[in-house]
Formats: sequence, structure tokens, C-alpha cells
Amino acid sequence: MSAEIAALMEQVGPYLTAALGAYGGAVLTRAEDAAVDASANLGRRILHTVWRRRGEAERPALESAVHDAAEDTEGDAAAALRQQIKRALRDDADLIRELVGLLPERSGTVTITAPGTRAIAAHSIGTAITGDNTHIGK
Repeated sequence: MSAEIAALMEQVGPYLTAALGAYGGAVLTRAEDAAVDASANLGRRILHTVWRRRGEAERPALESAVHDAAEDTEGDAAAALRQQIKRALRDDADLIRELVGLLPERSGTVTITAPGTRAIAAHSIGTAITGDNTHIGK
């Protein structure tokens, strides 16, 4: 699998989970819902785009994977849905561009706030040891 597909799948994963949680197995057939949060609606649009770009022969397998994943968003069924999407991405390079176009733009700016006495904040951190009288090693 190409690094581009792997990176895209990492980006769309939370949106797919949100969509399945909000819409369930009907995610492919329901219209966007104003009462559902933006992440779930974006996930619905992502799944619908993949479904629309698949041929008639591939759609039933994708629909089945969506229904199964709606029941089991963290287990094997969710992995099977991701595999269906990866297969669609490998088969259709234009689909990659279309899905990237749906995703919100990432800014290069990260804002981190650490209010409060002795609070810490980090964008990326390996180990953070804080607090009064904290000793490393002896």
C-alpha cells in the first residue's frame, strides 16, 4: 500500500468512526443531518464518495462492510471497511484527490495553551515528569 493511501486512511479514520456512530448502517443512504456534528457529516460524505465511485459489482461488498462496521466500529468489521476503502483508493487514483479535497485544510500552526500554576503543554512529547519534589534517578 502506498504511503499516500496510508496517510489518507489515518486522516479519514476519525471521520468514518463519527459517521458510523451517528448514522449507523444507514450512512450511505441518509442525507446530511444538521443535527449531526461536522465530523460525522464529513465521514458520511467520505463514505458516500467512495460508494459512488465504486462500480455496481463492488458496491454490495462496501455496503456490507459499512453495515458490519456500524455494529463493530473498533473491531474486525471496522478493519474490513478500511480494507474496502483502501482497495477503492488503489483502484482509483482520482478518488484519492477527491477525498483529500473533502478534508479540512491543515494549518501549519499549532496553538497550545497551558493555563495554571506549573502547568505544562507540548505538541509532541516523549516523557513529561512534573510536580513538586519530582526526582529523576537517585
